[in-house]
Amino acid sequence: MTWLRGAIEACALVVAALLLCLVVGIANPLPRPVVSTDSLGPDNGETVADYVDRASASLSGLPADDDQHWALVSFTDSASVDQAVQVGGGERIAEVLVRVPLDRVQTPVITIAVSGSRESILGSEDAAATTLQGSMGQWDRQSQIDAASAPRLAAGCDCVVGLIVHADPGALRAMQATTGVRAVEALPIGATAGKFAVRALLPDYVDVVGPLPDDGPVPPP
Repeated sequence: MTWLRGAIEACALVVAALLLCLVVGIANPLPRPVVSTDSLGPDNGETVADYVDRASASLSGLPADDDQHWALVSFTDSASVDQAVQVGGGERIAEVLVRVPLDRVQTPVITIAVSGSRESILGSEDAAATTLQGSMGQWDRQSQIDAASAPRLAAGCDCVVGLIVHADPGALRAMQATTGVRAVEALPIGATAGKFAVRALLPDYVDVVGPLPDDGPVPPP
């Protein structure tokens, strides 16, 4: 009978362990992974016309309410920070996308998070210039591009290519109708700040979105 008593005790220990695991699991559930499938901006290989239509459809599908939506505002030509403030129309601007246009040189798009104040938006190009300082002592092509871009940004070039804004549908449609705005694409309600991808619609994209020429000489700083 000893072996039977031992078997019963072993089974009881197993059941107790399983119950303990169940209780701990209920009290401390594993966090659900964040699914980040939202994105703003054109896809690689997408035609500009198709993207502009898709962006417009994202606005026309929004209800006429006061819910705030994250959206990408894209400019027809590179804009100044003053123009960016005007286009924002007092709505919440969260990020400024800047890129120095250099002929046949592929310069980076730099995304600057801002507080939404006028001063933070006006200072976004200075902040972008600062991000390029680290590689300016190296003299490969990318470092030459950074060295050429930084002083232009610091001088206040017309280098804003897009904005990430948080506004209601009426305000977004007003931005879309503003002179110099190429497209406004909105995400559905419920999109989380910082959890969606962004790809700029560059003014250089004329027909199809894809790699731009990078065979030109880099101008001096």
